[in-house]
Amino acid sequence: MIDPDGYRPNVGIVLMRDDGQVFWARRVHRDGWQFPQGGMNTDETPLEAMYRELHEETGLLPEHVEVLAATPGWLRYRLPFRSMRREGQPVCIGQKQVWFLLRLLARDEDVRLDLTEKPEFDRWRWVDFWYPLEHVVTFKRGVYARALRHLEPQAQARATGTLGPRPVLPDTPDRPYRRRGWG
Repeated sequence: MIDPDGYRPNVGIVLMRDDGQVFWARRVHRDGWQFPQGGMNTDETPLEAMYRELHEETGLLPEHVEVLAATPGWLRYRLPFRSMRREGQPVCIGQKQVWFLLRLLARDEDVRLDLTEKPEFDRWRWVDFWYPLEHVVTFKRGVYARALRHLEPQAQARATGTLGPRPVLPDTPDRPYRRRGWG
């Protein structure tokens, strides 16, 4: 499903332990690491899509997590030209996402990357809250910054450790988080 502006509805998931570390996973057959995320079906709410994607990509169930926060609306990013899907109508130029912050209630052993026929990830680890901003693929950095900055107050309130200082990223057209009041 692509909206009239060319964006595919999607959910993003920041899964956090009590110490403030977040789940970071490597895409199968690639060197790219990211948060779990995935497209919404036409009959799903963002919350329903989040729980489905969480299970498909990590093996975790609703009882394994606590929803701490969500972005209040869509956060958008554009795909690089080479990655745009131009074969259908309308053309998909990017993703629009609702991001969720989840607290892990389960054990590391409950994470299963191999529950689907085509897993999204082949490895995962725990990283500092802000680590993904400097290590995600460049075209997603702006949306990651906006999502993490919005979710930070709830993460900080729940973390027993420190989230560390916010990294400073340049304010560019693809990173408009400062103009939206989140910086």
